[in-house]
Amino acid sequence: MRVALADDSLLVREGLKRVLTDAGIEVCAEASDAAELAEAVDHHLPDVVIADIRMPPTFTDEGIRAAHTIIARHPRVAVLVLSQYVDADYALALLEDDDGARGYLLKDRVLRIADLTDALARLERGETVVDPELVDQLLRRARVASPLDGLTDRERHVLSLMAEGLTDRGIAERLWLSPKTVETHVRHVLQKLGLPEDHTRNRRVQAVLAYLQR
Repeated sequence: MRVALADDSLLVREGLKRVLTDAGIEVCAEASDAAELAEAVDHHLPDVVIADIRMPPTFTDEGIRAAHTIIARHPRVAVLVLSQYVDADYALALLEDDDGARGYLLKDRVLRIADLTDALARLERGETVVDPELVDQLLRRARVASPLDGLTDRERHVLSLMAEGLTDRGIAERLWLSPKTVETHVRHVLQKLGLPEDHTRNRRVQAVLAYLQR
């Protein structure tokens, strides 16, 4: 796997580079801002981009905007945006469109090499990766929405794992359930949340986060 790193802090880039290299992952490019990152991606075409959410010049949402630009130019390049704190609005702006492999994780999460390599592997497979703390925040925000009140505790747990981007198999492994049981729970969750059948799109994270945003 080939990865491009973008962070205005040289110390952060060097730390991530060492962690990734030790895990057998090639860092093919580094950048300190969004413009430099876009140029590096055009030139090196990495498998995954890891970008800080806040970079020069405004230190607001450069990582989010860079992700949209990169995926528009290179749909096969996955993007993982890192944030110091959970910002649900920025995260939803990144994840709401189902047109590329995207991820949003807290920086503390990637300090654990197992979490980082798992996220990168899932992104490379075209999956979506969402930090569990973001899922918790969105669920708390959506607590006033009556459809959630109709979910059982198990269905609520399955919903949170769906929002993290796990597949039925991943949820089954996490909860020690059979894939068939998980499939049933997922079907019930989607039905109770009023999400229509649509076999042309991935209804999981995209649909769940869109619902929570409303």
